[in-house]
Amino acid sequence: MAKNTICLWYDRDAEAAARFYAETFPLSAIGAVLRAPADYPGGGRRGDVLTVEFTVAGLPCLGVNGGSAFKHTEAFSFQITTEDQEETDRYWNAIVGNGGQESACGWCKDKWGVSWQITPRVLTEALAAGGEEAKHAFAAMMDLTKIDVAAIAAARRG
Repeated sequence: MAKNTICLWYDRDAEAAARFYAETFPLSAIGAVLRAPADYPGGGRRGDVLTVEFTVAGLPCLGVNGGSAFKHTEAFSFQITTEDQEETDRYWNAIVGNGGQESACGWCKDKWGVSWQITPRVLTEALAAGGEEAKHAFAAMMDLTKIDVAAIAAARRG
């Protein structure tokens, strides 16, 4: 396990979430799955998954099955940079099509409530360019749900 890890709280589906991420994103994998050695207060049973070590696109994470006390918010999100529309669509459709929901400006949530920014490189490059190019790309982004690479490219040109 890495010295510094993103810890994500799930009700009871940390292992399912980790498996989905490992199947969806390159450089992602499942690591150790720790199970309860005995029954525990609150209805927990021996063998229940307590934590799951996993990586998402190379980022080390720990999923904790902590119950329903805390929910995910947009205050935390994974940002996945994509190279083209095909890659953008693949990740977006995997997340939204697997019980997730669309948001705006390239944001969506998976079925566990974790927020994702599916961000084509053309958008970040346009914003980094500054000036009118950034202004036009930003305006185009504000009108989109899933980012349309061609729309951002056109906006960059004015």
